[in-house]
Amino acid sequence: MAGTKNHDYHILAPDPWPIIGAFSSLALFGGLVMWMHGSPYGKFVGGAGFAMVLFTMYSWWSKTIQEAHAGDHTPVVSLHLRYGMILFIASEVMFFVAWFWAFFSAALFPSALDAVGGQWPPKGTEVLDPFGFPLLNTLILLCSGTTVTWAHHALIHGDRDGLKKGLLATVALGLVFSGVQAYEYIHAPFSFKLANGGNIYSSTFFMATGFHGFHVIVGTIFLIICYLRAVKGDFTPKQHFGFEAAAWYWHFVDVVWLFLFVSIYVWGSWGAPIHG
Repeated sequence: MAGTKNHDYHILAPDPWPIIGAFSSLALFGGLVMWMHGSPYGKFVGGAGFAMVLFTMYSWWSKTIQEAHAGDHTPVVSLHLRYGMILFIASEVMFFVAWFWAFFSAALFPSALDAVGGQWPPKGTEVLDPFGFPLLNTLILLCSGTTVTWAHHALIHGDRDGLKKGLLATVALGLVFSGVQAYEYIHAPFSFKLANGGNIYSSTFFMATGFHGFHVIVGTIFLIICYLRAVKGDFTPKQHFGFEAAAWYWHFVDVVWLFLFVSIYVWGSWGAPIHG
């Protein structure tokens, strides 16, 4: 019979969101470039593009959820969704490789310029105490890894109350982490900008830890959406890729922070005067 589905793959119907997303991204980054070059219209173009990107994300993912409820996410499709998430996380790893590379390049081979003085951290640089707020944030993220695992195991065993409690605890810990990091940035003894007394140490520090902080915020939003979906009754012990992707992303954020803490906060500031 014509049109009968005799395979495990999900053939998507024509959809406008890919092309809408492409033009929305063009408007977002085009507006940012215009704004950086002093155009008075840049912020409006970029703002409109940002709003459309968010709307595209919401609409596209809503349709993906509808497809899951309709039974289109067969075991083969679900497996490929997992492959896609793994590749996405791998691409994020390469982002962090760039920041670590910049930090270690400067730390292992410090410039002989007067601003650096052939030492690391550069001479005159006061650093944050790694066993103060950074250690606290490490413990917070490690605890959040256990709570999201608790939520995952609760879901697998049909405990929806445990799923919601685990997600709420993880979201709360993520928000606390972001708050502590914001406080740390405000009171940091060094600045990002060279004009404000910054140097190569402060630049690489803020880029690496700040990029991670952005990922924590994204992961927290990801988990909040999972909580709202759990309240609505989404996710079953056998079909919960949306939650699984969020959990994988959160564990990735945890692991990256451990590397940041050991390499940048502890090893990278060894021997420098501690602020405060």
